[in-house]
Amino acid sequence: MNRKIKLLAFLLILLGVLVLVAAVAYGSNMQVLNPKGTIAHSQRNLLVFGAILSAVIVLPVFWMTFHIAWKYRAENKEARYTPDWDHSRIAETVWWTVPLMLIVVLSVVTWRSSHDLDPFKPLQSTAKPLTIQVVALQWKWLFIYPDQHVATVNFVPIPVGTPIDFQITSDAPMNSFWIPQLGGQIYAMSGMSTHLHLLASEVGDYRGSSANISGDGFAGMHFTAHAMSPADFDAWVADTKLLPTALSAADYAQLAEPSDNNPQTAYAATPPNLYDTIIAKYMTPGHILPTSAHHHGGDE
Repeated sequence: MNRKIKLLAFLLILLGVLVLVAAVAYGSNMQVLNPKGTIAHSQRNLLVFGAILSAVIVLPVFWMTFHIAWKYRAENKEARYTPDWDHSRIAETVWWTVPLMLIVVLSVVTWRSSHDLDPFKPLQSTAKPLTIQVVALQWKWLFIYPDQHVATVNFVPIPVGTPIDFQITSDAPMNSFWIPQLGGQIYAMSGMSTHLHLLASEVGDYRGSSANISGDGFAGMHFTAHAMSPADFDAWVADTKLLPTALSAADYAQLAEPSDNNPQTAYAATPPNLYDTIIAKYMTPGHILPTSAHHHGGDE
């Protein structure tokens, strides 16, 4: 009877923990567990796989802890006293072989997924990729569309089903670009350009943020990724080109100054090669931005 009670107690505790974890995950809408893109979906599966594999070790350890503490408690006079016991071939074989096998499995999975999910690796798709250049500023995000000749601050419209090639740099202290529901983070560093290839599979608004503490305005350094249909994206580009606002070199210099809680803003034009110029100024002392904005009007 005691054994049944102990087993039942353990199962109830385990069930309670699982229910609590599920309730917290569902109630807080944990974004990494609610993927809306191909990369994020693969990363979520890796997290779940790793957690299940870890449970093979973790759950028996917790059960043994509970079992040993209960069996060898001071009140249990029936527990067998074996002070000279110090070795068991069966136990040694189990607790060395099982973790070793898990490490081998994790090693293979890690190797393959590291290559398959390489952020620099372009995504396979029949749709033409869209390039978006990202500049991390203090404490806001600038998004430049080099082919569409428009730009935005703190929001980034993207077409669903289209591979996005994010080219990322910084014109401020090192930061980290992250859209949890679309994929993992990657660092933004001044004088360097990194890549992150993502693809949104569903229409929606997805929170993006800084994943690297960067000073006073860090908490407000977030943006929204607007995933929309390709037709709606084309319409947004056309409407943006009609706006009276253009991002001149002087406007960019002002934008690059530290400021927090910046509103979402769109620009109908940008200085030519703005992204490359931002990178180059950290390589060439005294390099300055072009003095005027280059407005691209009409259809390209």
